[in-house]
Amino acid sequence: MMLDLKQANLETRQAWNTNATFWDERMGDTGNDFVNQLVWPAVQRLLDLRRGEAILDAGCGNGLYSRRLAEHGSRVVAFDFAEQLIDRARAYPAPQTANITYHVVDATDEAALLALGEQQFDAAISTMVLMDMAEIEPLFRALARLLRPSGRFVFAVSHPCFNQTRASHLGEMEDRGGEIVTSYALKIRGYLNPEVAKGAAIAGQPQAQLYFDRPLHLLFGAGFAAGFVVDGLEERAFAPDSPLGRNPLGWNGNFSEFPAVLVARMRLLKAG
Repeated sequence: MMLDLKQANLETRQAWNTNATFWDERMGDTGNDFVNQLVWPAVQRLLDLRRGEAILDAGCGNGLYSRRLAEHGSRVVAFDFAEQLIDRARAYPAPQTANITYHVVDATDEAALLALGEQQFDAAISTMVLMDMAEIEPLFRALARLLRPSGRFVFAVSHPCFNQTRASHLGEMEDRGGEIVTSYALKIRGYLNPEVAKGAAIAGQPQAQLYFDRPLHLLFGAGFAAGFVVDGLEERAFAPDSPLGRNPLGWNGNFSEFPAVLVARMRLLKAG
């Protein structure tokens, strides 16, 4: 059955509006282990920030990354399609928000994106957003016009190969010569065909949202078609000594061989 992209987008927007308060109360300015150990360090390296640059934050949520960019001296334009998340982002006090302008914009609406200003941005980021979007092609096409020549786009996503809705975490106990050993692995039930399924970004959130699993060739292919090339990539896993938390089968040090997050830098091809 063909996916109704418009309906899926509306459902996703409604879910994130419903989850906005819950999400902001748990992420705030401090973030979580995914933010601080996996996503933000790699985004910083690949973005290679220079003070005074104009940065676009696509799918900014509660503005966590926007505020960090502003603290590094960037001029930030940030947007999200969930009005409640933008309200939460705007509620943070200055000076954190002094160099940030927030907008309610749908990242699947190419015309609305272009209204933010063609060739006005040195770089753009999108952190853990693309896998929540019903369509990613309009964003890539718009970014090719919003960024200045040779502009860079850094995005982070749940790793399409390992951290997707068809992946299960496994723990297996065995007797190795009298020693009981537990080994950890992943079971992947599918990959090449795109999949849409409901899930929870944070356990206990009021409403499940849609995840849009795409294989790597579709994820990067949207960028290639818009004129981008890949010139930086990191696959981020938790260190073996990372705390296990309450769930030994969650993303933690037991799964240090498997990257939970993919962070990539795509850059516009130079004219000529």
